[in-house]
Amino acid sequence: MTTPATSFSAESLLGELRQFTQEMFAGLPRVDQRRWGRTYIEGLLTVSGRKSIRRLAEAMDMPEAAHGLHQFINASPWDWMPVRRALLHWAEERTKARAWVIAPAALPRRGEHCAGVHHRFVPALGRTVNCQVGIGVFLAGGRATVPVDWRLLLPGRWAEDEQLRGRARIPAGLPAGTVVGHALELVDSLTAESGSARLPVVADLTGEQGTGWLLRALKARRHDFLVAVPDSLPTRTRPGPVLGARDVLRFEGTQTIPLGGGPARVLTRPVGLPGADADLPACRLFTVSDPTARQPGRLWITNMVRESQERLCRLADKADVTPTVDALAGEFGMTAFEGRSYPGWHHHMTLVSAAFAFSCLREAADEPLTPVLRTAA
Repeated sequence: MTTPATSFSAESLLGELRQFTQEMFAGLPRVDQRRWGRTYIEGLLTVSGRKSIRRLAEAMDMPEAAHGLHQFINASPWDWMPVRRALLHWAEERTKARAWVIAPAALPRRGEHCAGVHHRFVPALGRTVNCQVGIGVFLAGGRATVPVDWRLLLPGRWAEDEQLRGRARIPAGLPAGTVVGHALELVDSLTAESGSARLPVVADLTGEQGTGWLLRALKARRHDFLVAVPDSLPTRTRPGPVLGARDVLRFEGTQTIPLGGGPARVLTRPVGLPGADADLPACRLFTVSDPTARQPGRLWITNMVRESQERLCRLADKADVTPTVDALAGEFGMTAFEGRSYPGWHHHMTLVSAAFAFSCLREAADEPLTPVLRTAA
């Protein structure tokens, strides 16, 4: 008797999900924790609309599970780092990553008591919002751009108000941090945990303070990098004075390189960073110029001076993780977290990232998840 294709797909995909969650949660000490982790990921993958814990439980016809899921996300003391390590290795096996991309993601929130919440101008929204800010590191490959680790920004009052930090269960002694500081932490962590060779670090940090410090730190660690930087970033020609990066490209002698595929051209010049070690190779500063655009293009700086301009431009394109962040928020419930605690936020972001990775990188990634998994259930 021949098994119907839909039935075979359902069983196969459900088997993939079980194997995936077994790998993700192998480090959790308790059976119930592993069970709730699998249930939460399945809910994120299959439930449409808002993915609050109560809605996940009801849509999966498990209303009694709401309390258990809430406890697992917000109160259970499980360590998220082994799960993220397992996710990293699983994703590396299934995609040929070409870059480690660092990017912040703003998560709008109501109220003032969620860990790290603050008022921040979000360029993508064009306005100031009340939000949490996660800084993520993404494996950017041919099949997908997948988040594998996160840090939560703790600015302003979250740096010093011990009572506020205590209510949000922020670990004692954890510093507030900055976007660029967390970016370097993520790179260091990925360097230690990755099973693959080092990849170029790509990031758009034009709106952040401390970009020059981050570039020098990456060079000192002998990381290749390609980073979008503010116009005012201090740079120097060799020999030459210290100038803002945008001013450097106005000087005579800047190379103009046509870029294949359109009228765009590349303005580029070798530069160095003030404070960088003299024996390190020079960097390259460039911008892609569109003659029809009213605004100047972003400025990029890289220490990969021997790479072709075409490859550098392709890497620069990977800095835009907007499609991934939009999918995480709209389809995988990233912004649906209702807890207030620091551990709860990290638990939720870990499972959202895992669900996204499974959806993109599973063996049959072109097969619709929701109808197949609901049929299997």
